[in-house]
Amino acid sequence: MDKKYGVLLVFLTAIISGVSIFTNKYGVSKVEPYTFTFLKNVLVAIFLLSLVLFTKELKTTNLKKKQVYQLILIGLIGGSIPFLLFFKGLSMTSASVGGFIHKTLFIFASFFALIFLKEKIPKKMLIIALILIIGNFLLLNLKSFSFGIGEFLILIATVMWGLENVISKNILKQLSGNLVALGRMFFGSLFILLFLIFTNKINVISSLTYNDVIWILLTSVLLLFFVITYYNGLKYIKVSVATSILLLGSPITTLLSYLFSNYNISINELFGMVLILVGIIASVLFGEYSRDKVKVFQQHTHNG
Repeated sequence: MDKKYGVLLVFLTAIISGVSIFTNKYGVSKVEPYTFTFLKNVLVAIFLLSLVLFTKELKTTNLKKKQVYQLILIGLIGGSIPFLLFFKGLSMTSASVGGFIHKTLFIFASFFALIFLKEKIPKKMLIIALILIIGNFLLLNLKSFSFGIGEFLILIATVMWGLENVISKNILKQLSGNLVALGRMFFGSLFILLFLIFTNKINVISSLTYNDVIWILLTSVLLLFFVITYYNGLKYIKVSVATSILLLGSPITTLLSYLFSNYNISINELFGMVLILVGIIASVLFGEYSRDKVKVFQQHTHNG
């Protein structure tokens, strides 16, 4: 039951991600990206703090020093540095190339989960990974691929997010998803604030317009539901499966663009969407439930 609950939550995360990426395209174009990220993170941290205080979750949880340090680390390598690297890299390359590199997150997350969490990954996942990569290549409609400084920065950000997933999965054994999400957003906000102060970008906040504030609030709500569903879902399923499900966000963004932005979907993109969906379903079935099916089969054979 816990697995089904976790899978359902992460599927909700992927849907929210797809909507959020579509929405953020308008928000980022209006507000300086680092400031935009900082303000979203701060608002989400406030929302999460209010939630854990209201549910008395923070009061009833006896946080140890080691856990606090882990939350700070999650904030550093998950909620701050990779965002700065990602946006800097994105300014130096195309959105499609940057998006493709970011979508390899599940590969790095799975590798780190295998090494540090001893997470068992079936050999079939290698074929599934190839299907997902090809699907994203077609969906993002890549014509060419070069690797420079911008691509390198995005790659480093993606690797850091992959490592953050593993650290989060480990601490989720003792803490709730809400507390881990709070740690990521709160400490991440502090690190980004320091960056804004040292780079003299903090003054951008004072020049925000009413429309900017509306966009920030809207995207903050989406981010809030993203982190709540994801970290509470990650608690119950494998890192490799959770990060694979997140790839569903790209097809959803594409469909929203088709419905609301007069975007025409090509045959390649449509085929890519199908491959991604097939890959995600296979990832869930073989990555999360394959051993359960074997146990049921063995029990049935033994009883027979």
